[in-house]
Amino acid sequence: MKAKISIVTLGVSDLAASVRFYRDGLGFPAPNYNEGDDICFLELEGTWLSLYRREKFADEADVPFAERSAGTPTVTLAHNVGSAEAVDAAMSEAVAAGATLVKEPEEVFWGGYSGYFSDPDGYLWELAYNPFTDLT
Repeated sequence: MKAKISIVTLGVSDLAASVRFYRDGLGFPAPNYNEGDDICFLELEGTWLSLYRREKFADEADVPFAERSAGTPTVTLAHNVGSAEAVDAAMSEAVAAGATLVKEPEEVFWGGYSGYFSDPDGYLWELAYNPFTDLT
C-alpha cells in the first residue's frame, strides 16, 4: 500500500454549517458541492477533506459513533505555515470564520510555534510553524 492519505472525512452534525465554515469562512474550494448533498469534498493541496452527514457516515461505516457530548474527537488536523506570524494570521482567519479558539498560539516545547482551534463539530485543528522541517 502506498504511504498516502487521499481523503480525511469528518462526520458532521450540520453539513450546511460545516460547509459555511470551511468553504465560505476559510475559503476551501468545494468544486462539486450542491446544496442538499449529503457530502462535501473540499479540495486541499495534496489531499481532500470531506464533510459527511454524521448519521449517514455511521450507516455507511456500519459502526456506532460516540455522541458529540462525549468530548473532543480524538483526532487533530494540522495546518503548517511558514512563520509564527502566519500562524497568528491563520488563527485570526479561523476565528473570524466561526472557529472556537482552544489554545492561543505560543512558542511550544519542541521549538516551534502553534495554537489550536475547533470547528463547528469540535474537531481540533493545530496551526503550527515548524522551524526545523518545512511542512508547508
